Amino acid sequence: MEVNRIIQEIDAQIAKLQQARELLSGAAAKVSKGRGRPKGSKNAKSATPRTRKISPEGRKRIAEAMKRRWAERRKQTAKASTAAK
Repeated sequence: MEVNRIIQEIDAQIAKLQQARELLSGAAAKVSKGRGRPKGSKNAKSATPRTRKISPEGRKRIAEAMKRRWAERRKQTAKASTAAK
């Protein structure tokens, strides 16, 4: 009788291990589907890329800032060349 009980316990353990294996193999299959965003995702980019537009005022501000930057650079270059002589 003792042998039958041991066999029943072993069978129960085998059934538990098989269930655990199925769960793990199912989870592994879900993870290894592929790389990247899944098809049909709501976060996918649209087909036409949006272009950024800058206002004329913004373009003017950037142009003036660049002119000031290059003027400052010319001053520093002029000072360096006069100091070297």
